Amino acid sequence: MNKIKKAVFPVAGLGSRFLPATKAQPKEMLPIVDKPLIQYAVEEAVAAGITEMVFITGRNKRAIEDHFDTAYELEAELAAAEKNALLDLVRNVIPKHINCIYIRQSAPLGLGHAVLCARPVIGNEPFAVLLADDFMDTEPGTRPVLAQMTDIFEREGHSILAVQDVPRAETKQYGIVSATPYQSNLELVNAIIEKPQPDVAPSTLAVVGRYVLTNKIFEHLEKIGKGAGGEIQLTDGIASLMQAEKVLAYRYTGQRYDCGSKLGYLKATMAMGRKHPETGVAFEEYLKAMK
Repeated sequence: MNKIKKAVFPVAGLGSRFLPATKAQPKEMLPIVDKPLIQYAVEEAVAAGITEMVFITGRNKRAIEDHFDTAYELEAELAAAEKNALLDLVRNVIPKHINCIYIRQSAPLGLGHAVLCARPVIGNEPFAVLLADDFMDTEPGTRPVLAQMTDIFEREGHSILAVQDVPRAETKQYGIVSATPYQSNLELVNAIIEKPQPDVAPSTLAVVGRYVLTNKIFEHLEKIGKGAGGEIQLTDGIASLMQAEKVLAYRYTGQRYDCGSKLGYLKATMAMGRKHPETGVAFEEYLKAMK
């Protein structure tokens, strides 16, 4: 069965690029207008039909768990003040049928290790991985990026990596794939390299923060050992998986904002501020006045 019902959210990172803002709060809780990054990612997973959200957390990440939990005191105060619209907003941060599971990553051993931590919950099923600081926006009428990928997985049954072209000077910031045409917007991955220098990168096709993976990835992550930076790299696990089964690269429809960087975060905030039903019109006028 190729239905994806579980998603892994690696959220144990330190968020050091946003210090001091992330000294006492997770980077995934930074807001884009009025919702934290992690909520946008969870909503994207829900739109793809996923019902089991597996958060791989670390120290100082309690705020994420609290965000998706019931806030009895806040709800009681809003109810007493008859602020019903806000009450509904708080109660519906996550749909009632969604199950959240939290697993502690005890040491910062990399993205591959974070994914491996989810194995007891994922079991023998295929699953998705979402990196919340890769913020994905799609236009009305277009399926969210992860839903685009799960649709393809249900048809193809192979692991899928979301990819986009990046400037050659930036290859050292990404996992880079070498691929050949397969189907419309899909390519067959022949090689994947973690953060290659521009002069040796096999292409400029970069893997960004959405993956759909078969459960076989766990076997490969267990055997590869530590790679770049002394960490267990998901890229290395995928490179090993490719020796056993097909891995596809998908050129998704949508706009990605790298909210792990200050500039990307500002761009996402501006883009969503212009679309927001409360702020959109006034914000657009403000931007025009600035010009």
